[in-house]
Amino acid sequence: MATHKAHLFFLCLCSLTSLSWQIQLILVNNCNYSVWPGTLGNAGHLTPKDGGFHLARFEEAVFDVPEGWSGRIWGRTGCCFDEHGGGYCDTGDCGRRLHCMGKWGAPPTSVVEMTFGTAASPLHFYDVSLVEGFNLPVTMAPVGGGIGCGVAGCEADVTACCPAEFEVRSRRRVVGCKSACLALKADEYCCTGRY
Repeated sequence: MATHKAHLFFLCLCSLTSLSWQIQLILVNNCNYSVWPGTLGNAGHLTPKDGGFHLARFEEAVFDVPEGWSGRIWGRTGCCFDEHGGGYCDTGDCGRRLHCMGKWGAPPTSVVEMTFGTAASPLHFYDVSLVEGFNLPVTMAPVGGGIGCGVAGCEADVTACCPAEFEVRSRRRVVGCKSACLALKADEYCCTGRY
């Protein structure tokens, strides 16, 4: 099976404004298909872009989050929404809505997790997590900012080599790959019990 090198890049640019310190997020869809990013602020943090939006292939979206923001962004695939924002996604669905409204995306999802610093404490933490499984290649790279900040990501198309018992299928094709915890539901893969 041929694999395609399709990436949904999440880029972070830190910028100072005259009134407050803001973090600018640039989401670039380098996939050859549409992606519907889902956004969710952690407890006590705002949820940007109403929790979700459409990003056509090769399109980008730019938005700001306040200093100290903490949250998650994931890409939803295979979505179909009506004019009122109702519908579904093959992966990452959040309550059958375009705007996730505080709901987390259903696994499997490739997730970018981030906690940004403040002007007083400018450390940023970010990672790409496959704990909830995998649905599309994703990377996050800082732009601007200081030294020592690397790229986090999973650039491989894991669905191309997903074991059959981990596969999530829609319309007779593999659209996601469950994590070992989700697929096997065993303590040793879920870091629970004595693990």
